[in-house]
Amino acid sequence: MRTRPLKVALLGCGVVGSEVARIMTTHAEDLAARIGAPVELAGVAVRRPSKVREGIDPALVTTDATALVKRGDIDVVVEVIGGIEPARNLITTAFEHGASVVSANKALLAQDGAALHAAAEAHGRDLYYEAAVAGAIPLIRPLRESLAGDKVNRVLGIVNGTTNFILDKMDSTGAGYQEALDEATALGYAEADPTADVEGFDAAAKAAILAGIAFHTRVRLDDVYREGMTEVTAADFASARQMGCTIKLLAICERAKDGGSVTARVHPAMIPLSHPLASVRGAYNAVFVESDAAGQLMFYGPGAGGAPTASAVLGDLVAVCRNRLNGATGPGESAYAALPVSPMGDVVTRYHISLDVADKPGVLAQVATVFAEHDVSIDTVRQTGKDGEASLVVVTHRASDASLAGTVETLRKLDTVRGVASIMRVEGE
Repeated sequence: MRTRPLKVALLGCGVVGSEVARIMTTHAEDLAARIGAPVELAGVAVRRPSKVREGIDPALVTTDATALVKRGDIDVVVEVIGGIEPARNLITTAFEHGASVVSANKALLAQDGAALHAAAEAHGRDLYYEAAVAGAIPLIRPLRESLAGDKVNRVLGIVNGTTNFILDKMDSTGAGYQEALDEATALGYAEADPTADVEGFDAAAKAAILAGIAFHTRVRLDDVYREGMTEVTAADFASARQMGCTIKLLAICERAKDGGSVTARVHPAMIPLSHPLASVRGAYNAVFVESDAAGQLMFYGPGAGGAPTASAVLGDLVAVCRNRLNGATGPGESAYAALPVSPMGDVVTRYHISLDVADKPGVLAQVATVFAEHDVSIDTVRQTGKDGEASLVVVTHRASDASLAGTVETLRKLDTVRGVASIMRVEGE
């Protein structure tokens, strides 16, 4: 074993960063044995240096992150500060000064992953980011290494624990959205401002990363269709139960059947109770991968939190340190396929549409005619009503998003249609 330690700079010492530092200290001997050399925490960049950080030598703490990554003796920079800047500049500066990088920064990777990979390659350094997508769940490495010889066709997953907790609570207790959100906040699953989670921004960034790796194509955050789950109601869950389904906020990345394009999207969807993802409860994450040779694979576990995320960071740290000792680098960006990303209007799926209509003869025929005019085939229809008002639930066969949108626009113009109560996609067939 080499006795000279590999030096690690830690950018950020919050919930995740403090756990990274703790594990590096408490598991130092094991890490050294696995890597082939000891690892040493050489500096910790923070915004508030006066804060007491248990287990961290105050002499290592600095507010000058740029000076830390420029030192030249740093072997690996671990970036867990998040956001776009200064993280982007610090990572590229680290490459320029000879360090490899381990990051958990999903937002930055989804927006500028290609540029970061190019910078890493230009300087012969590693960029690893297992912790950016699903916390402790090993997912990125299986996609870009274990399945590198296979053809991945679909990645379908629950990649945000906060939204899964809220939707699971609504399903299991009958709670409304706000009530479930309040409980998630009280338990620490939801931030004071939950927008990034409940509006799908967090999941969309992860979908961009997953799609890029799975399909060997550059997919940016702007390419991902995003729809939040704040409009999901108890009535939607009641309808889902009648269909033998539940509702999840899903990240869906798909290769077109002809192989000529890909799509990436995040939105609430009904999913059959028989599907493995339907049983994912609480704040857990799970991702379902479908490929030609391996078939169907499911990855499940805690998708957030200090210790789980730090586990993924440390796994990358071990891999990068091993590469460093061997004078090699691991897999970089694979974007050779360069497939176009199709717009949401081209996506084909099933739909569950709930309409408020007049309770009188001929309404069902009118509605059915509109669906037929837009070439949307109906699978099932359920109608209930009294006192002149009725609820009409239509479940379609597979149709494009664009054709369904045209159908709904025409339905709104009918005098007999009082309103469109809800539209929900049905996935996981």
